[in-house]
Amino acid sequence: MRRLIGAIHFLTILPLGAKGAQPGEAAVFFPLVGAAMGWLGARWFGFLEGWLGASVAALLILAFWTLLTGGLHEDGLADVADAIRANRSRERMLAILKDSRIGAFGTMALILALALRWQAMLRMPSNPAAELTACLALSRAAMVAQAWLSRPAGGGLGAEFAARLTTPAAFLAMAQGAAAAFLPGWRAAIVLLAGAVFAVWLLNRWFDARLGGVNGDCLGATSVVTETLLMVLVSCRNCFW
Repeated sequence: MRRLIGAIHFLTILPLGAKGAQPGEAAVFFPLVGAAMGWLGARWFGFLEGWLGASVAALLILAFWTLLTGGLHEDGLADVADAIRANRSRERMLAILKDSRIGAFGTMALILALALRWQAMLRMPSNPAAELTACLALSRAAMVAQAWLSRPAGGGLGAEFAARLTTPAAFLAMAQGAAAAFLPGWRAAIVLLAGAVFAVWLLNRWFDARLGGVNGDCLGATSVVTETLLMVLVSCRNCFW
């Protein structure tokens, strides 16, 4: 139970009074928390769509997820987009990652991620519970996989999480994410798993080349990029399955 509470503490802003485990131990439940968020979002989307239409309902669900996580992952994406660019030293990029201000590249990255997820939701099946549950669970598993594959860079909670993550916890989290991918069916699972592996692999190479590892912003960016890619793949389901 402490690990589940720790996962909820780390991934959401829910005010649970009980003390949870450290993120490195709680990572085993990250996909479960993501799956719950995806399922809740799908339920609310189905309810709001009848009152407000699919377009507004999809935007409200994205706002709900952002508020529920405190914008944690989106903040990471924006910081990474602002910081990790060519012709910058590692020290300069780590300093920018610590800066709470958002720049032009971070703003563009957030707008693009929001727009892609918004439009992807509009092209999903009428009852997207299985698809959204799979996407959010697998994106949180991707974050754990990124932490397990990479070395910690800089300091902060994310780097500490990457340093303390154990192999059994990482494998259990990745297994949960892989299992969730089969909720929309085995054909969808192949596409979703391939997309998640590709996203983690590509970002891992980029973070390693530019920073020599990952910090919390890198893990948040991994979650958003993977989630966005998977939702786009689901929206293009007629092309794949």
